[in-house]
Amino acid sequence: MKRVEAIIRKTKFEEVKAALHKAEIDFFSYWDVRGIGKARQGRVYRGVAYDTSSIERIILSIVIRDINLKKTVDTIIESARTGEIGDGKIFVSNIENSYRIRNAESGDDALYIKDEEKL
Repeated sequence: MKRVEAIIRKTKFEEVKAALHKAEIDFFSYWDVRGIGKARQGRVYRGVAYDTSSIERIILSIVIRDINLKKTVDTIIESARTGEIGDGKIFVSNIENSYRIRNAESGDDALYIKDEEKL
């Protein structure tokens, strides 16, 4: 199992979310984060100057089976990319085990709903 953590632009969140659902990656957690990047430049929007050294982003945390790793990473890259500095980062780490609290299933079985359990 793998954990994919992706830091993306807030403006790309809905597009990334839709692309992940289309790729059948239906469960992930996300939250707003702020960070400091290497680029230091001011932006002007509607006559107001903004400091871009503190960047608002969204971080996605997705735990997946190994077979879904490439599909997940490719989906995020394709849907989050603008081609400009600040598009974000993706980090992949190993997950030792997972457990479903409801019925104590563990491992890969705890990560997805089997066909007979679907609502």
